[in-house]
Amino acid sequence: MTDDRKRALWAQAASEAATAAGGCADAVLPWRYRQKVEDFLKPQSRILDMAPGDGAFLLALRHPFAQTSVAESRPAALHRCEKKLAPLGIAVRQSAGDGTLPYDDESFDLVLDRGALYAAGEVRRVLKPGGYFITEQAGGSDSLRLRRMLGGGAERLDFNLENEIPRFLRAGFSINYKDQCYAAARFSDTAALVRYAAARPQLFPGFSVDGCFAQLLALDALCARQGYIPDTRHRFILIARKRKDGKNDG
Repeated sequence: MTDDRKRALWAQAASEAATAAGGCADAVLPWRYRQKVEDFLKPQSRILDMAPGDGAFLLALRHPFAQTSVAESRPAALHRCEKKLAPLGIAVRQSAGDGTLPYDDESFDLVLDRGALYAAGEVRRVLKPGGYFITEQAGGSDSLRLRRMLGGGAERLDFNLENEIPRFLRAGFSINYKDQCYAAARFSDTAALVRYAAARPQLFPGFSVDGCFAQLLALDALCARQGYIPDTRHRFILIARKRKDGKNDG
């Protein structure tokens, strides 16, 4: 296949990033996020999801809509929430994207966050005493090699479980569960990698097919030799409980 043909195919893959899937054998994590959420979810809980995306995960929990709220900073995701979740009676509000939450103090029994930026003090503010925060995050080393090749942004290598635990302890939480992994993943072809990078501007803010074409050709050659493009997923999960005494260690 000529380079011009590859460029055209990869440009098409980038344009499909928001809707296309497949081609990536993702890492198998040692925990199940949904199971952890269900372990702490009670019928009477008032819950907030900080990163609902299209709302599919939240709806799968089958929690009473009147006791469910979301906060979303991304305009496209917010629009989907307003269209899909608000008519059901779920409270939908726009957040600033800096971890600030548009809800009153001590509003929730459970706050969920699967990938959104958070501020420990702000999470503590909106939780009731004894309430829980459950977050699964991509750590600072997530897809690090590929990000360095394909227009990754500022690196946060210190964003990991080891550093987040003391931050939550100082903010007035106790830790109920924690885990972290660096797991292997792979892309079956270069187009799958292009879709992945194009769909994640927060990880690859400088990515474009034209701008990274030489790097993509090198990765394509690697894929031809070994049958896949390797990647590493850095993930951690943290379940923290707001201390009822209202104190923090800071």
